[in-house]
Amino acid sequence: MRLVTRLPRWPPAWDDAHVTTQEVTEDDIDFAVAAYREDGRWSVSSLPPQGVTTMDSFIARLRQFPGEGGVFGIVCLGDEFFLLAHTVPDGVRVMISDAAALLDWSLAEEAADLIELEWDEDDIEEFEAAGDVALCEAFGLAGAEMVMICEDEEMYPDEQVRAIAKRLGFAAELATAIRGR
Repeated sequence: MRLVTRLPRWPPAWDDAHVTTQEVTEDDIDFAVAAYREDGRWSVSSLPPQGVTTMDSFIARLRQFPGEGGVFGIVCLGDEFFLLAHTVPDGVRVMISDAAALLDWSLAEEAADLIELEWDEDDIEEFEAAGDVALCEAFGLAGAEMVMICEDEEMYPDEQVRAIAKRLGFAAELATAIRGR
């Protein structure tokens, strides 16, 4: 699959003619969090499901947090996929854990549009990450390791998110934020 990403300018101009197969509702959201570093320590805050059903609202929520080096946002849709975004000064970096979500979920399609991801429906494979798999490299998680986590068919998306959080050093904070929602 040919997946190309570029950092766009914010805010994006959504194409009104773009058709999605299933609009994401708050009932579809398993959990959503913002993770950021301040004074060298991770903080993780739960985000309300109704505030992360579109990329516009998700990114707007993330931009409300301070964070040294930007803010990571994670939206997990049950057994389907997770979306990982990282706000940076010149845009937003995004990764979709399972490219097959591009065919079924509005949030994944909006994420692909945001990062100008070029994809072809015929080339999509299940359990293949799409977008910027290297978005956590500056924090110690290599792109190849991210791909391995996303390709692990034995792990559900929430388990993949927990593996990423553990590797980045905020697993305990993530567990607390998810429990407290």
